Amino acid sequence: MEKTYKFSEIERRRRQQQAINAVFRYAILTIVAIVMIYPILWLVGATFKTNNEIFTSVNFIPKRIDFTPYIEGWKTRTKYTFTTFFINTFLFVIPKIVFCLVSSTLVAYGFARFQFPLKKIFFSILMATMFLPAVVTRIPLYLLWKQFGLLDTYVPLVAPTIFANEPFFVFMLIQFLRSIPTYLDEAATIDGCNSFQVLVRILLPALKPALISCMIFQFVWSFNDFLGPLIYVTSLAKYPVALALKMSIDQSSGIVEWNQILAMSFLALVPALILFFSAQKYFVEGVTSSGVKG
Repeated sequence: MEKTYKFSEIERRRRQQQAINAVFRYAILTIVAIVMIYPILWLVGATFKTNNEIFTSVNFIPKRIDFTPYIEGWKTRTKYTFTTFFINTFLFVIPKIVFCLVSSTLVAYGFARFQFPLKKIFFSILMATMFLPAVVTRIPLYLLWKQFGLLDTYVPLVAPTIFANEPFFVFMLIQFLRSIPTYLDEAATIDGCNSFQVLVRILLPALKPALISCMIFQFVWSFNDFLGPLIYVTSLAKYPVALALKMSIDQSSGIVEWNQILAMSFLALVPALILFFSAQKYFVEGVTSSGVKG
């Protein structure tokens, strides 16, 4: 009886300690989450504030809700609205994502499933390009597209993705493919599938989490790209959102409507947020699984 009482007391104390640890852990996580999300909350609140209130109050709750900054900011001071700039952005972001996924998948499939001469050397070169600063290739690429007469178009932004120019995605897909058992390929081959059919019917369904992760990364990077469009796109009618936001900061007039700029900045975040939260499950699975070699 005494042993049973001691065991119950020990179990009670253990559960009590676990509860205290859980409360402490979640309290820390909550505080960190609030600190991390506060800038976003402030951004949303600032879109409803006046310029004076933006620079005099750290509180994210505005004094009143006024959608005028969204309406006026969307109109811009040009003959084009942000509708044009959003459409322009998607005109090169969507093809860029498609070409990137296709080319990266094919290259990763070759490295992960086939043996060919100098494979290790080519793979080393591919990985080395991950550490090559993009600024090194800016001038040669600009001169190349200038010779082709393709400046002020979206071709310089999209065309490189046809050739799997993102080694990070290739490496990510290679690691994911290595975690897929090769006996699936062998079984499909016995059933009469060729290499392309094995990729389409067997591997692509299993690659879905990794592909969605690549899609989210590419979408965010391309949608927020400022330097690329700044170099190649010169016509106002072809400006993407990133350039349009910079254009909105017109300091020559002496008055900058920061609430309108912040409103458009928040709207520019919305597509990426929607994409991330709608595919969050696959994104986490793809990122975690791509680092595991089976």
